Amino acid sequence: MLTINIHDAKTHLSRLVDQAAQGEAFVIAKAGKPMVKVVPLEGGEAGTGRRLGFMTGEIEVPDDFDQMGREEIARLFEGGN
Repeated sequence: MLTINIHDAKTHLSRLVDQAAQGEAFVIAKAGKPMVKVVPLEGGEAGTGRRLGFMTGEIEVPDDFDQMGREEIARLFEGGN
């Protein structure tokens, strides 16, 4: 794996990031001591996350979900036992 000093990494950052994105990970060192490892993100392009609703039809939320535990919560806020 390529190890590059921090000064050279700053000078060639754009090229190094492009290479890392293509799967060529590298290490940035400071005074010869490895500091960080730069690796490509997994799962495609950066910023592509999971979609909302990916479990549609697999779980069911009860109609009274927003009322569940209401009495106990009120009791706790009011200081009752």
